[in-house]
Amino acid sequence: MQAIRDRLRELYGSPVNQPHGHPIAELVRTVLSQNTSDTNRDVAYARLRERFPTWEEVRDAPTDELIEAIRPGGLANTKGPRIQAILSALGEHPDLDWLEEAPRGEAVDFLVALPGVGRKTAACVLIFSFDRPEIPVDTHVYRVGGRLGLFRERASFDEAHDEMRRVVDPDDAYELHINLINHGRAVCRPRPRCDECALRRMCPYWRRLRATSLPPVRAPRRAPLGLTDASSSLSASARSSAGRAGH
Repeated sequence: MQAIRDRLRELYGSPVNQPHGHPIAELVRTVLSQNTSDTNRDVAYARLRERFPTWEEVRDAPTDELIEAIRPGGLANTKGPRIQAILSALGEHPDLDWLEEAPRGEAVDFLVALPGVGRKTAACVLIFSFDRPEIPVDTHVYRVGGRLGLFRERASFDEAHDEMRRVVDPDDAYELHINLINHGRAVCRPRPRCDECALRRMCPYWRRLRATSLPPVRAPRRAPLGLTDASSSLSASARSSAGRAGH
């Protein structure tokens, strides 16, 4: 894991987390980020806060007005009601500041019990709001981490989160999260650029590709007519050895 961290650091630097301390804002932004670009998410969030300055106003707004405010983020008909359901679950005066000091298990369990909130969203709230060591497993982290063997390639997202917490030093959590995303966007894409990848020699996925792309073993030449039985026997022995080598 340290070798992967160091190689990614050479490629993309050492990003430093700057936790902002606003967990509800992070929660809403993460909901808005689903299935859209960062740019569209930011536009939707800015429009939301301009139209409804407090979280109580967001919660109590006519749903169609909320949907219209966040429409640039896409899937507004789903995200609007989900945001209101989350805020309703937080009580009369929505507050998540207590998560900063809560035991990790309690914090994660509370967040994933909210409507439509999964492990990735919970991890985003904890690391970006309070710098608590989590690695949100988005599509990039899931693809790159699976190929690098950090967890099973077909693991569930919950399993991937658990394995990343197990294998990554807490002090490296933010850096690994950001740099795995950077690598997933630049090189380890859905159609990976393995020939350009500085991590390929430590990558099980690349080794498998390389093994399956090796040229096949050439079949031995047929013995010329007229050879003695001894020569034919020697040729058969050579073919057998070549066949074993090919396996």
